[in-house]
Amino acid sequence: MSRPSDYDDGSGAPAAVTSPELGLKGWLRWFWRQLTSMRVALILLLLLAVAAIPGSLVPQRGADPNGVIQYEKDNPTLFKILDTFPIQAFDVYGSVWFSAIYLLLFISLIGCVLPRIKHHWNAWRGTPPKTPARLNRMAGFSEIRVTNADASEAERLAFANAAVESAAKILRKQRYRVEIQEATHRGVSEVSVSSERGYLRETGNLLFHVALVGVLVCVGLGSAFTFNGQRVLYEGESFVNQIIDYDSANSGRAFRSDTLEPFALRLDDLEVNYITPDDADASPNSIGQVREFIASMTLTDPEGNATSEEIRVNHPLRVHGSPIYLLANGYAPTIVVRNAADEIVFQESVPFIPQGADPNLTSLGVVKVLDGLTDEAGEPTQLGLRGFFYPTQTKLESGAYTSNYPDLENPVLTLDAYAGDLGVDGVGALPQSVYSLETDKMEQLTGRAIDKPSIELRPGDRAELPNGLGSVTFEAVPRYASFDVMQNPFQIGILVFALLSLGGLIWSLFVPRRRLWVKGILTDDGVVLQYAGLARGDDPSLDRAVEDMREAHREVL
Repeated sequence: MSRPSDYDDGSGAPAAVTSPELGLKGWLRWFWRQLTSMRVALILLLLLAVAAIPGSLVPQRGADPNGVIQYEKDNPTLFKILDTFPIQAFDVYGSVWFSAIYLLLFISLIGCVLPRIKHHWNAWRGTPPKTPARLNRMAGFSEIRVTNADASEAERLAFANAAVESAAKILRKQRYRVEIQEATHRGVSEVSVSSERGYLRETGNLLFHVALVGVLVCVGLGSAFTFNGQRVLYEGESFVNQIIDYDSANSGRAFRSDTLEPFALRLDDLEVNYITPDDADASPNSIGQVREFIASMTLTDPEGNATSEEIRVNHPLRVHGSPIYLLANGYAPTIVVRNAADEIVFQESVPFIPQGADPNLTSLGVVKVLDGLTDEAGEPTQLGLRGFFYPTQTKLESGAYTSNYPDLENPVLTLDAYAGDLGVDGVGALPQSVYSLETDKMEQLTGRAIDKPSIELRPGDRAELPNGLGSVTFEAVPRYASFDVMQNPFQIGILVFALLSLGGLIWSLFVPRRRLWVKGILTDDGVVLQYAGLARGDDPSLDRAVEDMREAHREVL
């Protein structure tokens, strides 16, 4: 008997196994299948969360440009490394590597969802699958034997058809899609009903993934068109919704300033309700805590119409879709600085920032006077004042001042004076925060560090500055509030898709996908009715569903 030329009976060396060359097209197909797998999508989602962590560890140029400048000053060597092109640590969310993860996740989700939508559409339009030959391998299997030795084969077949038809009616009432099937297995005639329901489970699953893609699209577009501006207002001050009028602002790459609505906002009054000892529900630990912040505002539209509005914590004012949030608040002492000729060179309400988590609002502030002052030699000089404000001043055992209540019961302002170059103008000057004072090129004139008492003022007091620089007056103590104005044209889309995603997830969790079968098998003396089911995923109630179907069918029979 002849054998093929490549026949190997094991007597010789085994032939080498070679795989076909994939080629460029094959490798691209393999890469696409890996990218669009659910496993890779989950890995990319995890990577995106991990990649966002560096953005919270170091300041970002878009959100805190002054923080980046300060970081460069404090860590010049490390800054050069972190700011290189591959790392881009100070622009994490716009970096190449973060964008690559984001885009790959976007492509992966689309590649996962589109084939599943097509498959689900075909399954929705198709018929239930063929009844398995052996139902005893399925969940909840049981059977009923109906015997009649005198019945002919035609009568037994008619009974089996009638039984299956009645089962189909029961399943239709339970919202199953049904199909009656006839077959012959090993010479034995069989008739069965195949049913399936729970297509909405896959619909909810697909809705979840499509909505997740929608969230990613809206977040990506929103980051390009978004605007976020912060402004500190003291009582009686106004601002206009224009970029130049904000204390700080950041926006997306595609944002245009002409899209800002031209409205004006004035802080009329900031009402703060504290828990006092006279309150019925007051306890020793709760005295001084805030009940509520209420910012009374005047909103002026482009036509000049003014309306009274209120902004509360977690209750923003919405102007043309732009929410305005009430953030921090505190005191803004009105400070007036006069030169030696008694001319006013500085007169502003300066926001003092509460320190740490101090509920009693011990606050730190900075005053910078750039022009109008001369030293003892007649040379122009600049003045810096760094001070603490105590709404209710009291002394500690060490002699240091502190505040023991956040309201204005005993207000005191202390100031340390510095003269010299503030470093905010001239060649090589770097941008500075208005809440910090650079004293490297300045001489300290008062303060504990040089054993000279700080300037101490109460509302209405006036004190002379050292070295004949002039005087400083503490005129009043208005409150201030910090507001945050947001504009994101895609925030409604993010909300809608997020709700759809949540709804689809809940939908897919509570709708079971299952199949039920009822089969009638002809025997020599009658008919055997078999019942079984199959679930897609976990379905702890499947056995009970098969049992209920069998009992309902038994009653009909």
